[in-house]
Amino acid sequence: MTDADHFEPILAGDEPSTGEMELEDRASLRRISGLSTELEDITEVEYRRLRLERVVLVGVWTEGDAEHADASLAELARLAETAGSEVLEGIIQRRDRPDPGTYVGSGKVRELRDLVAANGADTVICDGELSPGQLRQLEEKLKVKVVDRTALILDIFAQHARSKEGKAQVELAQLQYYLPRLRGWGEAMSRQAGGRAGANGGVGTRGPGETKLETDRRSVHKRISKLRKELAAMKTVRGTKRSRRASNEVPGVAIAGYTNAGKSSLLNALTGAGVLVEDALFATLDPTTRKAATPDGRAHTLTDTVGFVRHLPHQLVEAFRSTLEEVANADLLVHVVDGSEASPHEQVAAVREVLSEISEEHGSEMPPELLVVNKVDSIDETRMAELRRLLPEAVFVSAHSGKGIEGLREIIAERLPRPEVFVDALIPYTRGDLVARLHNDGEVVVEEHTPEGTRVQAKVRPDLASVLEPFAANGAV
Repeated sequence: MTDADHFEPILAGDEPSTGEMELEDRASLRRISGLSTELEDITEVEYRRLRLERVVLVGVWTEGDAEHADASLAELARLAETAGSEVLEGIIQRRDRPDPGTYVGSGKVRELRDLVAANGADTVICDGELSPGQLRQLEEKLKVKVVDRTALILDIFAQHARSKEGKAQVELAQLQYYLPRLRGWGEAMSRQAGGRAGANGGVGTRGPGETKLETDRRSVHKRISKLRKELAAMKTVRGTKRSRRASNEVPGVAIAGYTNAGKSSLLNALTGAGVLVEDALFATLDPTTRKAATPDGRAHTLTDTVGFVRHLPHQLVEAFRSTLEEVANADLLVHVVDGSEASPHEQVAAVREVLSEISEEHGSEMPPELLVVNKVDSIDETRMAELRRLLPEAVFVSAHSGKGIEGLREIIAERLPRPEVFVDALIPYTRGDLVARLHNDGEVVVEEHTPEGTRVQAKVRPDLASVLEPFAANGAV
């Protein structure tokens, strides 16, 4: 029997009208074309095999249409490539829900095992989070390493983390994920009561005391506790910097969005920051804050944050909470969307879902959102018209070519909070620093030079107004 006999195609138009899945469709696995990253250049194959894992992707299609299911597996393929794997095959099974024992069902596991052997794969990646039991059963039956979507994303984060805080956040997320999945193989790692408990436990319960598995668990708990303390200290430092900016009344803009939407490129375009830009998922894990100014000269900060993805592991949301609080504490949220993606509105929904979760945990409302569609230089007019219909409130730019960037700067200036205290001050010429600060942080209405000093009427923030009180013209600021 050939592979084609095992895997019968499911067409997008085969939706059962009653909403119930047909038995034949549910029982079949469907290949997803165009996912393989195997090189055609045979001279590079041996080198690639030395450093890349050869993987087969497996998804379970439980809701939505075939296009949505294919897009999810295609994203999994990009994640696998980002982690350094070579994608050989991608298949989807249609079911009401994932099988609680083996994810795809015991019968389909045998077909999957044959497919893995035929392709020479050494890893299977599942498009979902597997329970410890599912993971164990799949590895026992397939005889190769099995990884789920959560572990894959955690691996990518571990590769890309650069700062001390980023590495600690990723390690904490990994330990929280792997703790319930620690398991032993064979008698050497089995649970033993040991000691006094083992003496009264009867045959089969006596042992050497604490086993390696239990020791590992205890070590992981200690490490998690230590990492949480370290991250709490780092959060305090981050909070101090944030409060310093707040005390200076410098407005903050947070750049958020789906991974690889072009957030870092946009930060560079707006500020000339020179932040690393890569066409890769999760290229940015450590937040970058840069100074910027509106066209009318008002200072503010721009912060590039970690990207989001569909079904972002909850361990990562928890571990990166202190970083993501930069978004919650901003005055304006610039939500970047990749205009070249097939379903940008779904990415927008995925990001908003995570931001809503952070907002609830943080106990505050999210700042006003400015939706920015990036990479418009790579789409045609028809696609542009469709995006304007899907996202009517969005601003359209290209961080790469600079198209629309000046207009975006003006819109950001309009959305940022403005100084509200009117001052009338006569500033001595020896205090030129205050005049400069007025121009940087306030809105100068009138400025004139007199024999006594510079007479300035301006709108400023409360902190600057209090500094200018001693120089009030006519006795009042």
